[in-house]
Amino acid sequence: MRAWPAAKGRARAASRERVEQAVLQQGVRFRRLFVMLVGIVVVMSAVLVLLGTIGLLEETRSRPLTAAEQNQYKQEEIARRWQAWPATGVFPEEVKYVGLDKAQQYARRVGIAPQTECGRAVDPSVAGILDDHGCVTMLRATYVDQTATFVFTVGVAVLKDEESRLSATEQLTQDDRVGVLPVAFPGTVTERFGVDQRQRTGWVGAGPYIVFSTAGYADGRTRAAIPPEEILHSELWPAAKSIGNQIAYFLADPPKVPPCTQGNVC
Repeated sequence: MRAWPAAKGRARAASRERVEQAVLQQGVRFRRLFVMLVGIVVVMSAVLVLLGTIGLLEETRSRPLTAAEQNQYKQEEIARRWQAWPATGVFPEEVKYVGLDKAQQYARRVGIAPQTECGRAVDPSVAGILDDHGCVTMLRATYVDQTATFVFTVGVAVLKDEESRLSATEQLTQDDRVGVLPVAFPGTVTERFGVDQRQRTGWVGAGPYIVFSTAGYADGRTRAAIPPEEILHSELWPAAKSIGNQIAYFLADPPKVPPCTQGNVC
């Protein structure tokens, strides 16, 4: 039996409709899958951002300092004082010392020398040790006692850190003939204070610093001109040590440490 053209057309239309319906359903399925994947990516990104934010807040929020952090804070604060402080902070205008009969007296600063290389401010035997341990620089100032009878030069050798200072001081001798070189200021009572006028020298360690002291008479007397027994019973050297120790104390005095990473509030 021969099919009529109209029947064939209806069959073709129905077939096309079925194909279009199948394509449409496939597209819907793909769209749902795409939307689901996008949703998963968005959720994962949000979780990562949230975790990162929480981590950042945990890292940056104020918290109590650990013992190691407190110690590091102190060391760093002390180590930068020679730069952070003015020269008049390192070498105060007056430094107290104990005189005869344990009377408190004050040494007066006459002048502050320009900052110089460590090796140029000490005797050669001391210079080699300082250079070997990475001495950064030398700061020096000269004082006179309350009666202007004694002259004292104090030198602050700045080492890289406290460990370097400890290594250096282990090699320094107790020879009181070598140490920091005197600094005289023309037109003052110190102008006659030179290498030959040094009566004794010494040093003390404090933090990353070695504080040297040397002392002599303002009238220019040399070491050779003074009988040893007179030096042993003189006020000169106790005063020199006291002044050096005071400056070392100022430099290495432990700072007040904030209790928290962001100040006083945790």
